[in-house]
Amino acid sequence: MESTTYPGTTKEFFQPLIEVGGLRVGAVLNLAFSPERVDPGNKVYGIKNTPKVVGGVTPDCTRRAVDFYASFIDTVVPAKGTREAEMAKLLENTYRHINIALVNEMARFSHELGIDLWNVIECAKTKPFGFQAFYPGPGVGGHCIPIDPNYLSHTVQARLHYPFRFVELAQEVNAGMPAYVARRIQDRLNDDGKAVRGSTVLLLGVTYKTNIADERESPAVPLAMKLLDRGADLRFHDPYVTVRNAAEHGDPERLLKGESDLRQAMRDADIVVLLQAHDECIAGALDGVAVFDTRGVLRGESVDRL
Repeated sequence: MESTTYPGTTKEFFQPLIEVGGLRVGAVLNLAFSPERVDPGNKVYGIKNTPKVVGGVTPDCTRRAVDFYASFIDTVVPAKGTREAEMAKLLENTYRHINIALVNEMARFSHELGIDLWNVIECAKTKPFGFQAFYPGPGVGGHCIPIDPNYLSHTVQARLHYPFRFVELAQEVNAGMPAYVARRIQDRLNDDGKAVRGSTVLLLGVTYKTNIADERESPAVPLAMKLLDRGADLRFHDPYVTVRNAAEHGDPERLLKGESDLRQAMRDADIVVLLQAHDECIAGALDGVAVFDTRGVLRGESVDRL
């Protein structure tokens, strides 16, 4: 098994399904869990050179699974068992989820305190030990980070009857970022003497990750809903997405069609919101256009950053 799941799934749920017909794990077949480790769009790390964690139901299951994966993966790491392998994946994604929530929360109060958090992070990451840089954004997306930590939270609550508070707080913070970004967009328009209602808002990048076409759990969806609720004339440009079903954004009457001419779309907009730092979006950005940058990559007098 490779699908991310809660600790105990392989042995407590999947093994009985296999054995109901008379097969015996460890005797006539081998069963192991090896969590998927993929980073879409990563040109450095792929299947072959990303270490693979493997935990079997029995020590022999582990050995057999290690031998299998070692035939095409450079480094295979044996875990004590299936539950340890399952938990390892949840630790990896929960670690990211919580640290992203930390910098998202810091972005909110840093803005109110007049502190440039992007500069703070650049300074902090010069420390050569004990620190890893995470960056704020409009919310978390993809099929892993917003979802997987909930498996762990559910397991703790269901079996131990107390909450995993870190995960629950991180979920609250990250899920609240689209609404916060919508308020910041509204504030910027107000500063320019404009209301959100009737203003043309251009979203740049609606996928969940840079330079890929995957839209799963993208924070662009809840942000778009907030802006449509406020009456914005919503448009988007994304080199990887041409049409979005507006029903996802709370408006079932029409489709949202991507703007093909980035520069003209920016000129026509009252405000441009950089949600995803696709190379094309950054290269095509115009000076002098009101921009709210949620990724901290643009510079200029007309640019406000998260």
